[in-house]
Amino acid sequence: MDFKLNNGSIRICSKGCCKKQDKKLNTYDWLYDVPGAEEATEYVEVQFKNTRKGYYVNSAKLPLEKGDVVAVESSPGHDIGTVTLTGKLVELQMKKNHVRIDAEPKKIYRKAKQTDLDKYAEAKAREHDTMIRSRQIAADLGLNMKIGDVEYLGDGNKAIFYYIADERVDFRQLIKVLADSFRVRIEMKQIGARQEAGRIGGIGPCGRELCCSSWMTNFVSVATGAARYQDISMNPQKLAGQCAKLKCCINYEVDTYVEAQKQLPSREVVLETKEKNYFHFKSDLFNKTITYSTEKAYASNLVTISADRAFDIIRMNKRGERPESLEEVQRQTPKRDAMDILGQDSLTRFDNVKKKKKKKKKKPEGGEPQPADRPHNERPPQNRSNNERGHQNRDNNERAPQNRGNNERPSQNRGNNEQPPRSFKRPIKKTEN
Repeated sequence: MDFKLNNGSIRICSKGCCKKQDKKLNTYDWLYDVPGAEEATEYVEVQFKNTRKGYYVNSAKLPLEKGDVVAVESSPGHDIGTVTLTGKLVELQMKKNHVRIDAEPKKIYRKAKQTDLDKYAEAKAREHDTMIRSRQIAADLGLNMKIGDVEYLGDGNKAIFYYIADERVDFRQLIKVLADSFRVRIEMKQIGARQEAGRIGGIGPCGRELCCSSWMTNFVSVATGAARYQDISMNPQKLAGQCAKLKCCINYEVDTYVEAQKQLPSREVVLETKEKNYFHFKSDLFNKTITYSTEKAYASNLVTISADRAFDIIRMNKRGERPESLEEVQRQTPKRDAMDILGQDSLTRFDNVKKKKKKKKKKPEGGEPQPADRPHNERPPQNRSNNERGHQNRDNNERAPQNRGNNERPSQNRGNNEQPPRSFKRPIKKTEN
C-alpha cells in the first residue's frame, strides 16, 4: 500500500485501485481486492474536464493505476486526462453507458511527460479569456444563447464550447468567427440547466451541497406528477431549484409514495350513502386516512374516515347497500390512556395508600384539657384499654365500698376527666350468702 497526492487530496491505493473517492464522477471499485480483476480487460476509463469521460484501450500494456495522468488519442492530436478506473469493472461501466466495443477504440499513447503537462497548462490558462471573448461575439451576432464554459484539449489545437439555450440556435456563423479569432478547431456542445448548476455548484435549501455537484452522475427528468403523488404544494418557487428546474430530490421518494398509495382506495371511487354521495378530497398516507367532500369541485361538508372504513363502504356499495353515514358507529368501549402502555393507573395512585397508613388519633368525647390548664400534680393521660376507660365513666355520687383494709385509702371525688393512679385497683365486692 502506498500513498499518493492528487490535487491536494491523499489517496490510498492498493493493487492499482483507489478505495477513497476523490472526484465527483468516480465509480467505486468494489473489485479492487479480487485476484485477477486487474488483468481482465485492456480498456481503461479516462476522465477529462467537467463530466466528459472516455474509454481507451491500453494496447501498449502500460502499468496504469487509478490517478495516473496519460496522453490519449484525439481528433486531431492528443488529449490529456486522468485514469479513473481500471480492471474488469470498466467493461461493466461501458455496458452501462452503451459504449460500442466492436467500434475501433482510441488508444492510450503514454503516460504524460513534463512537456505534455506544460503544454496542457498553457492551454488551460487561455480558457477563461476565451469564454469572455466568445460571449461578447455571441451577443454581437444576436444569438439567444449563453456560453457557460470552454475546454481546451491537451495539445491546444481544439476547443469545446459548452452553451445553454432554450431554443434551437443556428451557430454556423458563430463557429466561423470563433475559428478566425482563436485559430483552433471549434466544437459546440449543448448542456442543460441541471448540468450547468452541477458545474457551478452551490448550497441547496436543505443546507447541503447540491446533489448535482456532489454525487449525481446522470440526470433524470422530473415531472410535476411526482409532486402531486407526494401532496406537495404546487408552488413554483418551492419546487424549483437553483437551475430554475424542478428539484431532482422530488424523484427520490416518489416510488415509496406510489407503493403506499396502493394501500388506499382509488381517488376516482365515489362513496354512496343514503343522504349524499362523497368525492375524494385528499389523502393522508402517514395516518392512512381519507377526507371526502360532498362536492367534487370544491371542499364542502368534509368528512375524514380511515382507509378500512372506506373499503367497507365500497364493498357495501357493490352489494347495493348504502350506509347511513360515512362515519363508523362508535362502540361503547372504555378508552385507555395513550400514555398508559402497561395498563397502570395514574402516577398519584400511591397517595391514597399513604393516607390510609397515617391513622389520626381520636380525641375523647369529653375533650382533654390543654397542658396549661392541667394541675401541676396531675399526670398526663395515657393510653388505656377499653375496660379501664369504662371505670372512668362512673357516676360521681357512687359510694366507695365499705369493708376496706387499714392500709386502703378512701376514695376521692374525681371529676369525669380525671384518671386514677396506676396503682389503683378496683375493689372486689363481697357477696352475702
